Amino acid sequence: MVNEKDYSLQKLKNAFSRLKESTEKAIDELDRDGVIQRFEFTFELFWKATKIILEVEGFECAGPRSCIKEGARRGLLADGEMLLDMLEDRNKMSHIYDESTAKEIFERIKGEYVALIEKNIKELSGRKQRSPLIGLRSRL
Repeated sequence: MVNEKDYSLQKLKNAFSRLKESTEKAIDELDRDGVIQRFEFTFELFWKATKIILEVEGFECAGPRSCIKEGARRGLLADGEMLLDMLEDRNKMSHIYDESTAKEIFERIKGEYVALIEKNIKELSGRKQRSPLIGLRSRL
């Protein structure tokens, strides 16, 4: 039986694989829109996997912003500020569609975000389960 952490990471890896593949093959507007949609979906799975791992380690977060901040603070995620930029871009595309913004975000997805997500998936996957008491001992 697969545990929740492994299941969420597997779903994230599958979505990421499709995102990465689509960025490499995108040639027109329709492809670009598909990449953006896959980015939004992958980002959702990314922050939710982060949330699950943090909960397993004894830490709570409510939404994507707090989970990213907590994950970066605890060394679970790399490049927290860029991850927050990624969140802002995801929010822009989810709520307001503008052609020039879509082009800019598509270029960031291809140029920065795919590599950043890949790096963080490796971080999340390599994370050994830590007890919440480990951090507590160092504060005592």
